[in-house]
Amino acid sequence: EGIKSILGQSPQIMDLTSWIRKVSNHDANILIEGESGTGKDLVVKAIHYNSDRAAGPLKKVNCASIPRTMMESELFGHEKGAFSGADSRHIGRIESANKGTLFLDNVSELDWDVQGKLLRVIQDGEIERLGSSQTIHLDVRVLATTNKNLKQEMIEGRFREDLYYLLTVLNRSLPQLRSHKEDIPIYVATF
Repeated sequence: EGIKSILGQSPQIMDLTSWIRKVSNHDANILIEGESGTGKDLVVKAIHYNSDRAAGPLKKVNCASIPRTMMESELFGHEKGAFSGADSRHIGRIESANKGTLFLDNVSELDWDVQGKLLRVIQDGEIERLGSSQTIHLDVRVLATTNKNLKQEMIEGRFREDLYYLLTVLNRSLPQLRSHKEDIPIYVATF
């Protein structure tokens, strides 16, 4: 894993890999924006595996594929009996990313209420599992991706402004393939 997984010789890709090297150890939250297929997942992995957190876990949450009703439990975990069907304790993705990186894929799809709870996690570094009043302190870096313009989502009231600014301490828009066509032969040879 790492920067070697970012393929290409074009100026855009060389600039991107240089940026990844620079930001990997800043430990700031990062938002990666780009169209589908621009390699957002690869960039997140490269940042994680080139950082001091590489020995820690990288936990991915696809915010678009988990049903809204299950998202809180998936992120924060729950205690046995927290709701009907909760027959055992469940450690959420945020807690399981402790000392590592939480990767929020398609972050723009998060429900407004969950955005508010996530804000507290990022600001205070703590969570409470559903059905528990015990506060758990965590050390987690957040890398988020979206194929939407998150600033526009915020302006139009679909994404919390406070969370937007916490997630975009560093941010990068990935180039579309049509802007670096000279890399296509490398991709064809590889895939």
